[in-house]
Amino acid sequence: MTSHGVDRAPLAVAYGAGVDSTALLVGFVRRGIRPAYILFADTGGEKEETLAFLPVMEAYLRQAGFPGITVVRYVPRDFKHWPPYHTLEENCLTNRTLPSLAFGFKSCSQKWKIAPQQSYLKQQDEIQACWQRGQHVVKCIGFDADPGDVRRRTHAGDAQDRHYEYRYPLIDWGWTRARCQEEIAKAGLPIPPKRSCVFCPAAKPSEIRALPPDTLRRIVILEARAAPRLGKIQGLWRTRAKGTRGGEARPGSMTAFIRQERLLPDDEIDYLCAVVPQEIVRNQERFAHHQPIPSWEEFLRRVTEGR
Repeated sequence: MTSHGVDRAPLAVAYGAGVDSTALLVGFVRRGIRPAYILFADTGGEKEETLAFLPVMEAYLRQAGFPGITVVRYVPRDFKHWPPYHTLEENCLTNRTLPSLAFGFKSCSQKWKIAPQQSYLKQQDEIQACWQRGQHVVKCIGFDADPGDVRRRTHAGDAQDRHYEYRYPLIDWGWTRARCQEEIAKAGLPIPPKRSCVFCPAAKPSEIRALPPDTLRRIVILEARAAPRLGKIQGLWRTRAKGTRGGEARPGSMTAFIRQERLLPDDEIDYLCAVVPQEIVRNQERFAHHQPIPSWEEFLRRVTEGR
């Protein structure tokens, strides 16, 4: 792998702000491999710890003479339901649903992470010139050399992409997750937090316990809004887990877990489940009649500040 240069295919890094993608950039700095683009896709549901890590990494990259981190977002254009939404969370609230992972689909990455990165690159003159020369843009992904990520890479299904050549430097270097953490520490950086949405269906019970009250309220509202359409699943965690193979027992609903663990008072959970979804419907009705309503951001700020 070579650094970016004239008439060479541009090198883009899909930066997730987690351990693996951070280690990938640390390895690039050490090897003098300078990307043309470093892209972070913000779903709108990121943890505060992840957003706080971005300027730390930005300073490290700038000091190394690397480009900064470009934050990209999915921009919906065709809305099945109204009002318009701009984040994964707002999408779910508008459409009375949950993130696709809750229904057993692979992940939300394609729509909310991969697509906005590719949309951004597509608009760059340098990228268009690369494609006109018949080249592929080199896109680097932070899969480490542990067996799980190696399997993910094997089944990535990207070999026939007409515009991108995907590379996995950590696997090529033999860097396991433990090695990635070591290299990040050697670079003088803190170990970044696990990157996921605050309401991710893959979250562990310990992660939910660590969330602040306003975020817990968002989870309750999300499940309450989707509840009439959930069918066979109970909530963001789908179905109850018995806690075998070292895992922790938990219900299928994060709201039930929040109630069970007393992370929010029962009366507050009851209010969020009964009243807030009705407010959302009323806002949609007002919007349909061309009446002013608060933005999703304003609405969520008000209902999650606590009664």
